Parts: sequence; structure tokens; C-alpha cells
Amino acid sequence: MSINKGQTATMDNTMRTTWLSQRALPLWSENGYDPKRRLFHERLTFSAEPVSMPALRLMVQARQIATYARASLDNMFDASAKALTCLAEVERRYYRADGDAGWIFSLAPDGHPADRRRDLYAHAFILFAYGWAFRLTGDPSFLRIAASTTSDIDRIFKASSHGGYLDTVPAKDSIRRQNPHMHLFEAYLVLFEASGDDSYLQRATDLVTLCLSHFIDPDTGTLRENFDARWQPLEAQGKNRVEPGHMFEWSWLLSEYVRVAPDTQNTHHIQACARRLFDSGMGPGTDAGTRRVRDAMTESGTILETSTRIWPQTECLRALCLFARQGDTCAAQAISPQAVDFSDAYLPENLNGGWIDRLDENGHSLMDHMPASSLYHVYGAFCEMPEQSAPNHQCATAS
Repeated sequence: MSINKGQTATMDNTMRTTWLSQRALPLWSENGYDPKRRLFHERLTFSAEPVSMPALRLMVQARQIATYARASLDNMFDASAKALTCLAEVERRYYRADGDAGWIFSLAPDGHPADRRRDLYAHAFILFAYGWAFRLTGDPSFLRIAASTTSDIDRIFKASSHGGYLDTVPAKDSIRRQNPHMHLFEAYLVLFEASGDDSYLQRATDLVTLCLSHFIDPDTGTLRENFDARWQPLEAQGKNRVEPGHMFEWSWLLSEYVRVAPDTQNTHHIQACARRLFDSGMGPGTDAGTRRVRDAMTESGTILETSTRIWPQTECLRALCLFARQGDTCAAQAISPQAVDFSDAYLPENLNGGWIDRLDENGHSLMDHMPASSLYHVYGAFCEMPEQSAPNHQCATAS
């Protein structure tokens, strides 16, 4: 159910729930699922046909599993049997599939490893999937695999100095990236809340420390993406890559950390950093006219990429919902128009539960397919939205 300009100025709870439960979630669990392989497809065409791929990435499988576990828990849509069947197949095919510790990166069509690299981003998402699978079922075997995977992550990826983890093993370059650390942080939060195991909270706390001490530029409050082995920015001040979508994502996750660990030290500082990341994301990285979050800029505000992907828009919506719940009336007022513009641009009616993943600055699609991986972002944002938007009033930050 796309929301078209001129028809309505609000996106209420019924519209959102209908689109998820009757269109998006059925589409990606039916057209987007391969019953023969018991795995999810990576892509669909705009006519909802599966796109043949040379390899299926662990990350995509894990995101779909987690999303359908959440949807079942939320009583939104039940494809939990497929999700759990897929998880069993993923464990059989990807986990230590070549005899070494950890999870392979991708699987070939014949069921053998396609890419044997160990990838931190992929490991983060399989942990995330096991956390949600345990929350859905209570099956302790899921926590055992998560604990074993956590040990593998420490053994495979943990950097020997300066904290944090390596991105890939074998390494493809010398760059250290914040992004896989962000998703590892997300996974540890889910596992801590699901299991109560303080070791996951301690690992999450270590990643908060890394973020606050290195990822965030203290001068601008922006989140830099790429670093050297000592966690120093790769470029001179003002010239480093910043992705506003990740600032919204970290803002929400830091707030989640405070929620699940309210007695942690430096709570007020963490909350202030979360708010500053949100405010920085709503600055030059977000077009005031279209409300679209741009793909990349520098910490000084110079736009590097005028294109806009779907996922930063969802992270912006989720962050708006967060601060609205905290009493920010300006954020509350911005939710409905932001959601309308998002739906109109990225969720056209003819895709019937699908989406446009990336637009150029003129609003034209830069893609010829729909990636399954976006469902994780869309579901997360839509489930945060309130049933009613705030009353309309003038507010400077709502633009």
C-alpha cells in the first residue's frame, strides 16, 4: 500500500500494518524464498521474479531469518517455519563449512562454499539472527551456537592492538570500518536482552567505548566511516566520508544500549552523543526539500553522493520515532510527512510490497532489481512508528 501525494498527509498504523502484513512480508517469504534450497533469494526483479545469483551471502540469509522471527513475535505475519528451516540449512551449509572456525561468506548454487572469507559484518548478522530465533522459540541450542560464534569472532577478528576487530580475514585492505562494528554492537544488544548473559553486555560496552572515542568526530558530532589500523581517520579533518544513515542508526542503537542497560556509567554522555548524531544527520546530509537522506558527505557537510538509498530513509524514520517517544514534539511532527515522502518515493504501488532501493538526485531509480536485504531496515523502521502523528504546529526541526 503505497501512500500517494495528494491523497493523504498521514501514514497511520493501519496503512503501515497492512502494507507489511499483506504485501511486503508475504512477497519476500513467497517469491523471495526458494523452497528447494530452503534459502531466501537475494534479489527480485520489479515483476517479483527471483534473480539468479552466482552466490548467496550469509548476511542476506541472516537478515531475512531475523526479520521473519520478529514479524512472528510481533504477530505481524507468520513465516517462522520457513525462517527456522532456513536457519537450519544456513547452519549446515555456512557454519565451519570448510573445516575452519567461523562462517563462510557465501554459498554457490551447487551448495558448496563460493567465498570462504570470514567477514565480520556477516558474522554480526548471523549472531543477530540467532538472538531473534532464540527469542522466538526459547530453544537453548540457538544460544549455544551464538556463544560458539562469539568465541570464533574473538579468535578470528579481534585486533591485536588499538581495540576493535578486523573487517575480513584474509584482509582485503588495511582499512578499518565502523560499519561491521555497529552491527556487531546491535547483535550483542539483542543477545544480551534475549539471554541475560552479561558477557554480551560487556562486549557491547566495549564497542560503545570504541565508537565514542574514535568513530565520532568531537568537533562536528558526525560519524566517520573509515580509519587506519590505529583508528585514525584516513583523510584530513573535514574530508572524511560520513554516511548520515549510519549516524541515525548509531543514534538509535546507543539509545537502545541505554534502555537495556540503564545503570551503565556515562548514561547522560551516551544519550547526548545519540542526540548529536541525530541532529548532525538531519543537517546537510538530509535534503530539506525532499526530506531524503543523502548517501554520503564529509564531516564538514560537503555532499559526496547526491543519490539516496532506501535504508538511510528508514533509519531516519526510526530515529525520529525514538526522539518523539522521548518527548521531542518537533520529531513527532516530522514523522508523518517523512513517512509519506518515503513511501511515495521508495514504495510505489505497482511493486506490491517491493521497493526502489536507490534513487538519483532527480528521483529516478538507479537499480533494475529489488534487494532482499532492505526488508530488515524497512521492518525495523515501520515497527517503531506511532499509531498517530503529533498535532500539526510550526517547528523548525521538522523540515
